[in-house]
Amino acid sequence: MKSTDTYNDIKEVNLAYLMLAQNMVRSDKAAAIFRLGISEEIADILDRLTPGQVLKMASTDMLLCRFRFDDSLLIDLLANHERDRGIGHLHAAILAAGRPVETVA
Repeated sequence: MKSTDTYNDIKEVNLAYLMLAQNMVRSDKAAAIFRLGISEEIADILDRLTPGQVLKMASTDMLLCRFRFDDSLLIDLLANHERDRGIGHLHAAILAAGRPVETVA
């Protein structure tokens, strides 16, 4: 895969993520804050972005979303099919909810 392809893929992911996040915030702000792991301040910023601003932000070659499963326990809970999926996903949600939210620095 060429680096150009990688950058284009990142831009597509950024656009999809920003559009999804903005839609989630506008539909149910509290749920979006929880599910995206963002602060209320970030949610307000996402809500106010114009389509042009979304496109401009998405066009960066830096991935804007971040994986929340940065430890092996959370990954195991989400990916392990040997356990009861409902309980594993519930436990993962509880762990993720206990993590600090992203803030604007």
